[in-house]
Amino acid sequence: MILLNGYLRERFGCKVYKIALNGGFTCPNRDGTLGDRGCIFCSQGGSGEFAGDPKMSITQQIEEGKKRVGSKNQDGKYIAYFQAYTGTYADVGRLEELYTEAVSHPDIVALSIGTRPDCLGEDVLDLLSRINAIKPVWIELGLQTIHERTARYIRRGYELTVFDEALKALRARGIEVIVHVIIGLPGESREDMLQTVRYVCDHSINGIKLQLLHILKGTDLYEEFIKGSVRVLSEDEYIDILRECVKIIPDSVVIHRLTGDGDKKLLVAPLWSADKKHVWNRIQRELVKED
Repeated sequence: MILLNGYLRERFGCKVYKIALNGGFTCPNRDGTLGDRGCIFCSQGGSGEFAGDPKMSITQQIEEGKKRVGSKNQDGKYIAYFQAYTGTYADVGRLEELYTEAVSHPDIVALSIGTRPDCLGEDVLDLLSRINAIKPVWIELGLQTIHERTARYIRRGYELTVFDEALKALRARGIEVIVHVIIGLPGESREDMLQTVRYVCDHSINGIKLQLLHILKGTDLYEEFIKGSVRVLSEDEYIDILRECVKIIPDSVVIHRLTGDGDKKLLVAPLWSADKKHVWNRIQRELVKED
């Protein structure tokens, strides 16, 4: 099992933290192109509650991010992470300005961009290739599941073949790919979740994020939850599923996440996940150390 912190230290020779940035993007699932309600689980912040202030420049957001973790990262470096909404969904000229400003910062060692596989046109791919020649570019694709019935339910807005094509195009350009998978999506069995992990690990990815499904206030999934039509995983269930997931993930794939944070101001369920220290200690004790 290759975890992100150790991988980053080995690759860059020092402690490396991610700084979550907000480029002021939107999403085709919100601006009317595909829909206006977003994915069923997505907050109004576009999963960017921990990202910077879009009113600030990228450089200012990086400096603010450094201040937040500076005491824990003395002499370390940083990854610029465009986290909020869809990080490739803008005019390519605007994208070039944002990405170039990020990688030009001397303390930034890599650029990570959260996006959708249906928002990677040829002009964007060409731009990513140019930036990748300056500093490493990681594209984080929000797949969540390979199962079309679940994808329709969560309003993902694209078919699995779109992911396959985007992955192929990115890898052909030498761009590293990290895939986001949600564990505990409504209606999915344990085997459904494991099938998703097997699929992505068989498709030449560089990294994976395993994210516990959170119920957040203000989402359509929250409305389903309060009606009683959606259940969430218990801590024991989640740990058991993680145990099976990590057996599937080869050492060539870096594990970027084994749980995930929900904004405590918005989190409705599962409440056990809010105790991040406890959850991580249990994962370390039961999964990492037995590897």
